[in-house]
Amino acid sequence: MNLIAAGNIDPAQSVNWLLPATSELIYGGLASIIIFALIYKFAGPAAKKGMADRTAKIQAELDGAAEALESARTEAEEIRRAAGDIASERARLLADADAQAAALLSEGRERLAAEIAELEARAQAEASGLAGRMGDELRIEVSRISSSVIDQLVADSLDDATQQALIEDFIQKVGAGS
Repeated sequence: MNLIAAGNIDPAQSVNWLLPATSELIYGGLASIIIFALIYKFAGPAAKKGMADRTAKIQAELDGAAEALESARTEAEEIRRAAGDIASERARLLADADAQAAALLSEGRERLAAEIAELEARAQAEASGLAGRMGDELRIEVSRISSSVIDQLVADSLDDATQQALIEDFIQKVGAGS
């Protein structure tokens, strides 16, 4: 059954299976041209700007990466150069440490020798003082012992009559001297 033959044309159905009706082609084409023109006029610059911004952003990232690469190369070169400086600095520090250790050792030996000399002098002085005191104590002890021995000898060797005569003789000499 053909819709055209029956006289009833269904507007939802097309006569041709591939092409729409002519009025739809005209209105659809004009609407599409207007929409494409509006998109070209308003969305085109925004799209161009977005693409330009994206290009600028990518270019900035590429430039930043190139600068970072150059900076990394420069730092690597400085590190390699510093590695050589580290060895010489290490040698210099070790030489300084050896010199300081030698100076401390020498200074310590001098100080120790001075302290030993001072201690020897002090010990010598103490020994001299101790010898003097010992001599004095020995003299005192000898005189004390000799005094007690003399007293005992005198008491044993003198009889009462001789002792009485000595005492009277002493009293007369003291009386004559006054």
